[in-house]
Amino acid sequence: MKPFLERLAAGEILVCDGAMGTFLQARGLQPGDCPELWCIDRPDDVRAIHASYREAGSDMVECNSFGGSSYKLKHYGLEGAVEEINRCAAELARDVAGDRHYVLGSMGPTGEFLEPYGEATQEAMVAAFAVQARALEAGGADLVIVETMTAIEEAAAAVKAIKAHTAMVVMVSFTFDPQLDGGYATMMGVRPAAAAAAALEMGVDVVGANCGTGPDDMINVVAALRAGAPALPIIAMPNAGMPVLEAGKTVFKESPEQMAAKVVPLVEAGATIIGGCCGTGPAHIAAMKAAVAGL
Repeated sequence: MKPFLERLAAGEILVCDGAMGTFLQARGLQPGDCPELWCIDRPDDVRAIHASYREAGSDMVECNSFGGSSYKLKHYGLEGAVEEINRCAAELARDVAGDRHYVLGSMGPTGEFLEPYGEATQEAMVAAFAVQARALEAGGADLVIVETMTAIEEAAAAVKAIKAHTAMVVMVSFTFDPQLDGGYATMMGVRPAAAAAAALEMGVDVVGANCGTGPDDMINVVAALRAGAPALPIIAMPNAGMPVLEAGKTVFKESPEQMAAKVVPLVEAGATIIGGCCGTGPAHIAAMKAAVAGL
């Protein structure tokens, strides 16, 4: 398998996968359950979701490890199982990926605020992310994405841990929301250009955005990221449109065909890796893969 960064440097556009939580829920995950624990308790279900994305054409298999930090797992009384859960998450993804696809570890926000806004210290957060990162690499992850970030300081803590303790390719992805001035910012007020500049300082291999917006807004976000970091590869993982409530349920209504139609504008804006977040499924990824193949 050709090294990941070499493929990006050669100008190839790669495809990531889509939503995980939606499909865990479809298989029986209940409110209040720990999604990451399914890697241990219901591995066949997790493998099946991974396989559906691989068969749809994804170039990488993303681990079910988004909430795998000790901070998040503590809510379920599982803070002592960080290594086991993350290692298992990567092993399941590797089972499906084989030697023809990359395994992408997922590391999401802790849900805590760093000092002085909260009680978490930089040292403790780096240590927590380090445990998760080492376990993902031990399970077979080639790459890792620090995703859905809103604060530069927390993203930097995760990246520091990964780079100090593993040899994985590092991506960092922020979540931006539309602003009244027509621009975009994270919940903590970080603009795309500032996020891109911070990513350069962190020394990451890829910067990007996920969740928060549908593909139309994501095109603008990617362009802003590209302006802030002209040389960095960019990953774009939009939702399947903006959520709407129907019969009391949250629904993402962008169709696979509609998502695929945004692939060319995303690439023209600067995206080099394209996938999906909330509301996207294997059909979306298959359509987007076909669009990439037609470039």
